[in-house]
Amino acid sequence: MKGWTELTHYAGFDWAGDHHDVVIVDQTGNIVTEFRFAHSAEGWEQFRQKLKPYGTPGVAVETRSGAAVEELLRSDVTVFPVQPKAAARYRERKAPSGVKDDQLDAWALADALRMDGRAWRALAPEDPLIQELRLLCRDEVALIEQRTALVNQLRAALREYYDPALEAFDDWTLPAAWALVVQFPTPLELAAAGKRKWEKFLHVHKLWRSGTVERRLKLFAQAGDWKRSEPVTRAKSRLAVSLAKTLQTLERQLEEYRQAIEVLFAKHPDHDLFGSLPGAGRKLAPRLMSELGADRTRFDTPQALQCLAGTAPVSFQSGQIFRVKMRRCCNMHLRHAVHLWADCSRAMCGWAQAYYQAQREKGKSHACALRCLGHRWLEVVWKMWRDGTIYDGDLHARNQQKHGSWVIQILTSPKANPV
Repeated sequence: MKGWTELTHYAGFDWAGDHHDVVIVDQTGNIVTEFRFAHSAEGWEQFRQKLKPYGTPGVAVETRSGAAVEELLRSDVTVFPVQPKAAARYRERKAPSGVKDDQLDAWALADALRMDGRAWRALAPEDPLIQELRLLCRDEVALIEQRTALVNQLRAALREYYDPALEAFDDWTLPAAWALVVQFPTPLELAAAGKRKWEKFLHVHKLWRSGTVERRLKLFAQAGDWKRSEPVTRAKSRLAVSLAKTLQTLERQLEEYRQAIEVLFAKHPDHDLFGSLPGAGRKLAPRLMSELGADRTRFDTPQALQCLAGTAPVSFQSGQIFRVKMRRCCNMHLRHAVHLWADCSRAMCGWAQAYYQAQREKGKSHACALRCLGHRWLEVVWKMWRDGTIYDGDLHARNQQKHGSWVIQILTSPKANPV
């Protein structure tokens, strides 16, 4: 890799699924070559051969991950990722009329790198463990989203013919709820099973609770009273069983993902650092660690991390107009992890709950208060991450006391309600 000041040629790379377009300009902005190649082993070899006359050029590309970026990192070039919205603005600078094509996109990126790349940060090869862990965590979240969609479809199917099953469970992410549908697909089959099988089902799935067992047994006993037409029952029960079995399979895969994530997380040197964060737990700590990565020079200030996580607001000022709004352009995976972690930290950390409650009393919504709490947490995480130290609640409390934090004043006031 070369620094921007060492570059003599600048390439713009417009990627696609089956082919890529490349435009290379020199230091004066003249186009020295432009070409298209297929996304194949032969195509990438052709790309490397065409780049040889230009030494080690810088390459601007409108993404920072994916198969194309992996190949670029193996091609002896310096890769500069460009945010998609910024890439669109660079294209508009070249073509204010709104015309667009792949060659124009590549040329706009190449010239943008030549003119503005001095302040851009080159993309460095990542720690393989962090890269794998990040992909596993993101895929796990995607599978959880699929599970949510399937649960919604299952509930919609049950609403057509199986009200007792819907009333028996409040949480349909429980595998026991799916097992009920698989074992007793229709209300008549549930009613005909009898009390002994109902009790066995509740015991096997560890649902025998004094507060719910009587209500569930009563619902099972009355299942035969719910009358639906036979065609609807036969059709929808088939769909419900299919969805329930799919959910069971998906849950097994999710558990395998969690085990793989735990193994990788335990191997990383920052395991104890992120594992010490209050409320992060076995699910959120690996997500936070994988999104921050291992490069300690990536974030010069906590504000850089807060902007990436989307907790820092965006201000707009023009003349006498001044507005502040939520940041939309950010790392959505990190934002989601910070949001969930901030919520979980309230039960584990007194100052976090006090801070959240103070924001709510100011009239902020639940989501906004969590975003503010996450913003404050990220300052702590950044300092821990840069210094390689684990979270120390007592040290943090002493620092708050030393600097006169208003959160400490809330905690020590007579009206405080410690968690």
